[in-house]
Amino acid sequence: MITLAVFDMAGTTIDDGGAVYDALRLAVEETGVVVSPEDLQTWMGTEKSAAIAALIELGGGDPHSPADKVAVAFGRFRTLLGELYAATPPTAIDGVPDAIADLRARGVAVALTTGFSRDVAEGILDELDWRVAAQAGDDASGVVVDALVCGDEVAAGRPAPYMIHRAMERTGTLDVAEVLVAGDTAVDVQAGANAGACVTIGVLSGKLSREAFAGEPFDALLGSVVDVPGYLLEKGLAPAR
Repeated sequence: MITLAVFDMAGTTIDDGGAVYDALRLAVEETGVVVSPEDLQTWMGTEKSAAIAALIELGGGDPHSPADKVAVAFGRFRTLLGELYAATPPTAIDGVPDAIADLRARGVAVALTTGFSRDVAEGILDELDWRVAAQAGDDASGVVVDALVCGDEVAAGRPAPYMIHRAMERTGTLDVAEVLVAGDTAVDVQAGANAGACVTIGVLSGKLSREAFAGEPFDALLGSVVDVPGYLLEKGLAPAR
């Protein structure tokens, strides 16, 4: 049985209108390089400082000259993202709050992972009125999840498995055979496979098409996280209510 579902944030559980893509591209291009759509897609879902360094290099720049280039670009990314979110606040993807509540009612813990730093991720959750169970009171409103793991809290972000393993640690999950991972980017499913998760799912609620997932290590492609409870029931992997 699945006892832990690990979901990405932007594009998987949260609709940010593409703000992360735009902020990342603009922050990198301000360093004087051009970011190709293909390279941008490849590095979406990864820890953002690592993504910025890689995209600068792929664009023909030197991420180490000057020494603070990546740090400055990361600061610009955060500023740009904040401006974009202020203009168009992120929202929950339709049906996702109910899907999370359904899973938790069945005894499946839900963890969110993200390439954002914790302060950015917590700001997004606050805006949505989403809470992590450890900080939520008995009368908490909005969506409650069991854990949040951010890219700046592990040795390496996706496609490394460490955020998933940290989510297991924070939810007391001992066996990867009880873990489902879902995300809207290639590195999301790669991280699930690298973690040894029982089920790894690509979702089509982000910018990646069905064709773009070809060759990636997923067990299923679903329209969105909304379809996860039904998938688990169909496969006999969901605990009964």
